[in-house]
Amino acid sequence: MIDDRTAPYAALLLRVSLGLALVAHGALKVFVFTVPGTVQFFESIGYPGFLAYLVILAELGGGAALILGTFVRPVAIALVPVLIGATLQHAGNGWLFSAPGGGWEFPAFWTAMLVVQALLGAGALAFRLPLPQALPAWAR
Repeated sequence: MIDDRTAPYAALLLRVSLGLALVAHGALKVFVFTVPGTVQFFESIGYPGFLAYLVILAELGGGAALILGTFVRPVAIALVPVLIGATLQHAGNGWLFSAPGGGWEFPAFWTAMLVVQALLGAGALAFRLPLPQALPAWAR
């Protein structure tokens, strides 16, 4: 049974944790690996280079949106393909993320947590923007 008193805070904790991790990964690609280095890495593993820009934007923008609690359900769902791509990239390295090249356990878990967040919604302390009536209820 879900405790209605604490569930919004559980969603908040999950949302902020996911958002911080995403922003950290996006910042790593910008400030440590550099954008050109990230593009080169994507190309070296067989992904088109332009996807690096989209992933950086998704991680930074999506992470910030999750932290703020803005458009949480659609943002979480939009980030799932990014994490599926990361999971596929790590799949050949084995299960554990401590394996050389990183295994698939962490990005797979992260993918599942994004789906959980989309199902839960924003939770407590979310910055809610006025939404157009045309948006479906699940996106609010």
